[in-house]
Amino acid sequence: MHVPRGKKPAPEPAHSTVSLLAKAAYVVAPGTAVIGLLYYFGSVYTDAYYATFGVPPADLQLSVQAYLAKSPDAIFGPVWFLLVCGLAVLLLLGRVGHALARPGREHLRRTVCRWLLVVGLVMTMLGFRVFFGDRIPTPLPESWWGTAYVPIVVVALGATLAFFAVQQRLQPSAVERVRRDETAERMWAAGGALLIGLLAMSLFFGMTRYVAASGEADAWTAMRGGNAESLRVVVYSRIPLAHDAKEIRYRDVGTAKGPYRYQYRGFRLLAKSPSRFYLVSYASRYKDHLTVVLPDDDTVRVELTKAAAT
Repeated sequence: MHVPRGKKPAPEPAHSTVSLLAKAAYVVAPGTAVIGLLYYFGSVYTDAYYATFGVPPADLQLSVQAYLAKSPDAIFGPVWFLLVCGLAVLLLLGRVGHALARPGREHLRRTVCRWLLVVGLVMTMLGFRVFFGDRIPTPLPESWWGTAYVPIVVVALGATLAFFAVQQRLQPSAVERVRRDETAERMWAAGGALLIGLLAMSLFFGMTRYVAASGEADAWTAMRGGNAESLRVVVYSRIPLAHDAKEIRYRDVGTAKGPYRYQYRGFRLLAKSPSRFYLVSYASRYKDHLTVVLPDDDTVRVELTKAAAT
């Protein structure tokens, strides 16, 4: 490029830098959102699990990595279910949209869109009150509608049908030549965005309920099994321990063994916080479960051993 004498060349436009930043933001933002969701669902599962044992989750002060490690097992089931259902609905609605887009079916397309919009909004309003914990009178049996997930699925499906109707409304027909009202088009587009938000909110709400219930159910399963997968604990104490845990073997080894003369066997380690041990008896079950809390100080000495293989 020839530059006249006395003039400096104009700086090159920073399109490449802007494009690089845009691409980086496009990659980082979804990853950050995924990590945030994994952390949230991992914390919901972990908090529900330990709260079932009577352990304050905030007292454990678990790390971010600990919460992230718990999330895959907690969300695998619902994510798999949503992906399969989403694929089925997408294929079905895509087939319907393709059939309605054929020439000569403009009137049918408008009629189907109206009905889908009405049915979708009715389903959405029918199940929406579940977010506030209300029971809606329906002809369905209590065992069906009373579950925590059926109303949420109804909201999600209704929002999907209504959004499909809006998308069909926004698509110009093959024979349409009249210019559409831009204000009306924007209103329809805004309605579609609201329906997408409602769909996302219902799925997020349902996932949160499922993960919390899964954590509580796993805690009850661990109780019924006597916490067999937890580490075995031997407690040595300077003073006798006052506890009501069942089948804990006690032994006074005498002063010859040092200051920690009182020995307790039969405990399992439930959790460890920076200042406390949370222990349960290997013989405890869900009906007589009891969590024993010991301070992590010089009054006790704790030995941990691997749980016996089953």
